[in-house]
Amino acid sequence: MPPNEAELPLPLHVVDDATNIEQAALGFATEGFDVAVAPPIRAALWQRTEEEHLLVVVMHHICGDGSSLAPLIRDLMTAFAARLDGNTPQWEPLAMQYADFAIWQRLLLGDESNPESLSAKQVQYWREALADLPDLIELPLDRPRPTQQDMTGGNIRFSLPKSVHTRIVDIAHHHSVTPFMVIHAAFAALLSRVTPTEDIAVATPKADRADPALDDIVGMFVNTLVLRTTVPHDRTFTDLIDDVRAADIAAFGHSDIPFERLVEVLNPARSQSHAPLAQVGYSYQNLDRPELHLAGLTIAPLAVNTNVAQYDLHLHVQEETADDGSLIGLHAAFTYATALFDKATVSRLADQFVRLLEAITDDPLIEVGDIEILGPEDKQAVLSAWGQGDVFDLSEAPATLVDRFDNQVMLSKDATALVFRDELMTYAELDARANSLARHLIGLGVGPETMVGLSIRRSFDLLIGMYAIVKAGGAYVPIDPDHPTERNKYVLEASKPVCLLTTTGDAVEVPDGVDVLCLDQLEFEALSALPVTDADRRGPLRPDNTAYVMFTSGSTGRPKGVMVTHRAIVNQIAWKQSEYQLTSNDVILQKIATTFDVSVWEFWWALSVGAQLLISEPDMHQDPAYVARMIENHGVTATTFVPSPLSVFVTVATREQLSTLRDIFVIGEALPMDVIERWSRISDARVHNLYGPTEAAVSVTNFVAQSDEQATVVPIGVPQWNTGAFVLDGRLKPVPPGVPGELYLTGVQLARGYLDRPDISSDRFVASPIAGHGERMYRTGDLVRWRTNGVLEYIGRTDFQIKLRGQRIELGEIEAALLSHPIISQVVVILANHPDTGDYLAAYAVPIDGALISGEDLLAYSRDKLPRYMVPAHITVLPEFPLNPSGKLDRKALPKPDFSPVHHDVVAPATQLKKPSQLFSRKFSAAMLSVFLMGSLTSAVTHSAPRG
Repeated sequence: MPPNEAELPLPLHVVDDATNIEQAALGFATEGFDVAVAPPIRAALWQRTEEEHLLVVVMHHICGDGSSLAPLIRDLMTAFAARLDGNTPQWEPLAMQYADFAIWQRLLLGDESNPESLSAKQVQYWREALADLPDLIELPLDRPRPTQQDMTGGNIRFSLPKSVHTRIVDIAHHHSVTPFMVIHAAFAALLSRVTPTEDIAVATPKADRADPALDDIVGMFVNTLVLRTTVPHDRTFTDLIDDVRAADIAAFGHSDIPFERLVEVLNPARSQSHAPLAQVGYSYQNLDRPELHLAGLTIAPLAVNTNVAQYDLHLHVQEETADDGSLIGLHAAFTYATALFDKATVSRLADQFVRLLEAITDDPLIEVGDIEILGPEDKQAVLSAWGQGDVFDLSEAPATLVDRFDNQVMLSKDATALVFRDELMTYAELDARANSLARHLIGLGVGPETMVGLSIRRSFDLLIGMYAIVKAGGAYVPIDPDHPTERNKYVLEASKPVCLLTTTGDAVEVPDGVDVLCLDQLEFEALSALPVTDADRRGPLRPDNTAYVMFTSGSTGRPKGVMVTHRAIVNQIAWKQSEYQLTSNDVILQKIATTFDVSVWEFWWALSVGAQLLISEPDMHQDPAYVARMIENHGVTATTFVPSPLSVFVTVATREQLSTLRDIFVIGEALPMDVIERWSRISDARVHNLYGPTEAAVSVTNFVAQSDEQATVVPIGVPQWNTGAFVLDGRLKPVPPGVPGELYLTGVQLARGYLDRPDISSDRFVASPIAGHGERMYRTGDLVRWRTNGVLEYIGRTDFQIKLRGQRIELGEIEAALLSHPIISQVVVILANHPDTGDYLAAYAVPIDGALISGEDLLAYSRDKLPRYMVPAHITVLPEFPLNPSGKLDRKALPKPDFSPVHHDVVAPATQLKKPSQLFSRKFSAAMLSVFLMGSLTSAVTHSAPRG
């Protein structure tokens, strides 16, 4: 359309209030365009008085950019002056039209299919520059990302004083860069400190008005560039500036390809929830703002916030100078998506950015990881107010597990202590049998700092043996009779027990030199049943003696023994009793495996306060219907769940069956919020989400779970008694609230270390730079963050370790087991996801050249090598692993496991015990059943290992 034929209506609106004018103008400015039926520009005039008017001109981004304001305002002044004199505006003809530029750009780029064309070369540059770019930068969001990006935005404005502005310019001159690049480097440094990645990409607009003839054209000449920077925290800021300079110059030299075309070519993971390639923007404006002067009028611009956020977070910087060119300071703002951030969070980011800029301009040689971005209030919160649990003096309380139980026996002699099947055992009976057996063990050499293997399935004998070992002063080492022989033999070899306590039905193969005592064949009743004291033991039992040794998965393929003291576990039990107040009226369901440290609660807490311990049948705890019946039939008031089985349990149990439940304790994995919502439909019992590694005596944080529509997982809460929980970065510095970091623990509940493994003990138990005085910290490997309300949220693992039904697993141990097969050359184990059951273990294997093996054969092999909870749900055999252009394993290209049913002859259940599972399988899919039996619900962590 010729310009003289275009019509632009200018409606006049008369209002009598300034606020109404601004609101009306904002609505006019933010109203969308339908460019199919109307020009991409509109204007309107508001009149408040005869002498006060507001003119609003709105342009669609397809027809104008920031640099278009100058010619637009100049044309407006020309038109106003002419109309004021009663003349038709006369504009100088443009040397070039926008259409000319578009044609020239197409000719410049050439045919992309021609490898020698500019477009082909620039596309290749961007392929290499953005290879393996993370799909999403994990900013410290306040809410889960919605499935559809909400463009509603907020704005936080802040300023940098002249002194900082001057130092930025000085640094730029010294390094032959622009202030844009200095601030880009600073922004990248900030992002690397508040996200879990050093690979930082920001989107920035670049005006392509290379020819002066384009300066007078109103049009869209801006392209979007993705500036990618790697920000190692051990690099100085001056080093980072040099890296940014090289990357930015290279990007600016390849800026002709339209961003939209680049997205098509690179084809990143598409999502309606966020912008492609970069979710953070950066704009730097150092041009003078054009001013509007109209004869006879006083003009003042009206600042308008359109409340639109194109990116999750966008940094805007405006350089301010005086008329003589001298520096005044920098005005800045963060635009942010309100669907993701609270205003307070972005204000904190602005404060951190100012603090960072002040630090790097004061000392450009500072390493990025050493820049202090935490403010005093935040630092005090994360290290003290939030990070340190209450200090509680237990010096007057019973000091060992034995003391706690012996004290309770005196109070509850005739009360029922244990219930198993249809049998009952009183406190006095359990105490007497454990005391007699303890004396027998002492005669064999059991005492403080000696180990005794314990291989007994759930029964009275299990409790008698466990209590006897500890009463003798020894430490029990749980052995699961159903674990592979090779694993059990290694545990016994590593722990060097005085003997193995078992029964004829639970005996396991032992290495040479280990004596085996079958409890059902021993005659020890003739020994005294009186309480065992230090006078009877081979040495005094003290709080710092080892109470038990729990073997957990090891990254080298061998499990490692965690040595936990009486002091540690007594603190845990004392805290639990203070927090949850069990009484003699309580019935606790014991259903956790002895090889899982959460069982320690059940075995030692209930019987130290006079409660009744209901022991579930061996293996039947895996049947949710059985668990529900046990709760109903025995009036259970409290029990423990791991989230994965709980997610299936809530689909089976009824409100009537759970009427006596008061509390459930959930631990071992991340607890999904939807499980809480489903639980609330069948029970009013409180759900306590707890967190803790084996190395810190079961649990160290707690949180009362409540439904929260804004959350996907339940927080793990706040530190318990005499415990510190610190979220630190890779340099052991505290991270700000909302920022992911590794969780480090301090306090009396820390384990002594790993049995006879000083190498890994020194790696995981490190000196605390926070507490000082020689105190240790345990490095959990768990990625967490502080919420702004002072509670911890679990995110995932920092290494290749996961939790499976609460059991800790090193993926490397599974891979090592599969790699031990003589014809397997490569293995990778991941956590895959099933829409019905969540995350589960999946393995991929590559056999040696020419060898043939099926996934089912490998599964059978793994069952002989691994405990059941570590056996993958599926193994896929591949001829080779898919690789990305860098030659690395392309995890995204691994095929999804195929759970198509394999048809076998159906065998009828041989015993009554098998029938509940048969009935259960009729109601649930095989995949869902496998999750209850051995699946996992945890963070997606992957690890690969070639055969060495």
